[in-house]
Formats: sequence, C-alpha cells, structure tokens
Amino acid sequence: MKSLLGTQPSRNPTVFSFPASSATSFFMASNLSFTAITDFPLTLGKFPNHPQRIHPFPLLPLNTSSEDGSFKCFASSRRRMTSPLVAHAVKEEVIDQSPNSEATLDSESTPPSSSKLVLVVGGSGGVGQLVVAALLNRNIKSRLLLRDPEKAVALFGKQDEEKMQVYKGDTRNPEDLYPSLFEGVTHVICCTGTTAFPSRRWDGDNTPERTDWEGVRNLVSALPSTLKRIVLVSSVGVTKFNEIPWSIMNLFGVLKYKKMGEDFVLKSGLPFTIIRPARLTDGPYTSYDLNTLLKATSGKRRAVVIGQGDKLVGEVSRIVVAEACIQALDIEFTEGEIYEINSVEGEGPGCDPRKWKELFKNPQSQ
Repeated sequence: MKSLLGTQPSRNPTVFSFPASSATSFFMASNLSFTAITDFPLTLGKFPNHPQRIHPFPLLPLNTSSEDGSFKCFASSRRRMTSPLVAHAVKEEVIDQSPNSEATLDSESTPPSSSKLVLVVGGSGGVGQLVVAALLNRNIKSRLLLRDPEKAVALFGKQDEEKMQVYKGDTRNPEDLYPSLFEGVTHVICCTGTTAFPSRRWDGDNTPERTDWEGVRNLVSALPSTLKRIVLVSSVGVTKFNEIPWSIMNLFGVLKYKKMGEDFVLKSGLPFTIIRPARLTDGPYTSYDLNTLLKATSGKRRAVVIGQGDKLVGEVSRIVVAEACIQALDIEFTEGEIYEINSVEGEGPGCDPRKWKELFKNPQSQ
C-alpha cells in the first residue's frame, strides 16, 4: 500500500508505511469503557512536538444503502463514483447487509457541503468511529486527531482531504495540541476514553486519570474561543461515584476523572453539550471499512430515552450516542446542558432533527 506523508512546513516529512493487511483485536474490561482499537504494525520516524498532518488519498466509493431504517442517516446519501468499486468482505454479524444494495452511486442525491469543520477526538474508538462515518456520509468536513493515523485509512477508507483530514497527536501531551490543529474548526466532538479497570488498554500510561481528566483538560485549554460547540462524551454515574454500585465501577477512578473533565468543560467558558451514555452496546466494529460502519444497526433497541440529573440506568447503543452528538451540534437549546442517554426497544428518531429536538427538549428528570 502507498505511504502517507506528513506535511508540517517547518519539518521534514515523516513517512507512514502501512502493511497490506493487519490483524486487529479489541479488548474490553468494563461496561463503562470506551473501547478503542489496538495498534497496527507500523514503523515510525521521529515525530515533531505538534500534530502531524496526514493526507489521505481519494475515496474509493462504497455501497451505503440500508434497509433496516434504524439509522438511515448513516445511509441516506449516494456519491458519484470516481474510481472502480472495491468489494469489501463484511463479516461482522451485527451489521445489516441490505439485499437491495446498489453499486451505482448517484451524485444528484449527494447532500450539500456543510460549512462545519468538526474536529473529532477519539475518532477510532467505539463511539468515535461511528461519529466520523456519519459525518463523512453527510458530507460534513471532519478533522481527526489520532495517536495512530493509519487507523483512519483502515476504518474509513481513502478519503479526499476536502472531506477528512488526519492529524497525529495525543491529548495527554499538551505540546501535541498545536494551534494549526484548530485552524478553521467550528465544532469539536470528544469521545476519548479508556477502560474502567486495569487492562492492556492502560499500556503506555493510558489510565483514566491521564485520558479522562488530563487529556480533556489539555484539549479544552487549547480550544479557540471562536468555537461554536464542544460535545463531550462522558458517562452516567459520574455524580455518584462514591455510591453503590457506581463506587465499584470507580475503583480505579474512571467516574471521578470523567466528572473532573466535565467540570473543566463547564468552567471553560466555551459553548458545550455533555452526553452521558449508559452501558455501551453495539460495536466497536471489527470489519474495517466505511461500508461496515454505515450499515451498523442497533437492532430492536432504536427508541431513545434522554434524561437529566444523572438518574438513568440501563444500556445505550453506540450508534445512538454518535447520532446524539451530531444532532446536538445544531440544536441551540442543548448548549450548556448535560444529558444522559439510553436506548430501548421500539422505533427511534433515526436522524430526524425534529424528533431529536423533542427528545432533548423533554428529558426525563427522574
């Protein structure tokens, strides 16, 4: 596979060499964790102390149709085919494989380009990968900050830079949050995280304190005052981490540090919305192509329950959480608010903005 070159003007370019195929695995140690993808084999040179920008190649178009209807916003548009269609073997059982898929993509139904530029932090994790896929499908420009940039190609294919930009960086390192990373950014969705209990995910000092507290603090401190909104993905139970059963989940501080991250956002003066998911279900997806993510469904659990006051318990599909983050960007009255979110059996709001407005407008308080 060809290499991707970083292009920071004051540094020599660093070559990223990607293997033709890579074996990947997931490891979850807690239901309250945000599971990311483990490392791909990669040989790296020495990186500068600010984000390294990666230039993806043009997108190989993928079939995005879906019959499920539970998440039609992931599959509502078609794009003009600019290169031969590449067949992808999708093996993930939870993915809806529509029998009515079309190989020909129609440019007439392409949604208009958005004026947003959304920085997604944690875009290779369980929620983040779905956020990025939805932004791409809606023709909303995205910029990804990733510790391992090759994951962007593995998950989302080869995207044109006008649609998706990739920077190498780590929120745990303040020097990685260089001003050029935020140039032109209008919105931020932060869905970083680690496991609640010690696991391989903690290797390299990837603990709750470093990721959920220090990483969020560093990111928020670096954001420009012109930002229109930051959406932070947190967790239910953060206000009750000293109470049973939450204290068990907080044995190593994950809920405490998420709450500290929330508090820092609240005091930052930036426009924010905080989404607290319940126990996460659906994904992360192990079939690495954008087509898989666009066909992800939440089965029968498509109805959404939104609450406030940290009183909700239960489960929520990662697909629902990703959609809630994207919808909140455009709903003015969600600014300055904190919401808990569950998904239950029944018909859901899909990507209908009116239905999401009603859900956010009338949250359960008890």
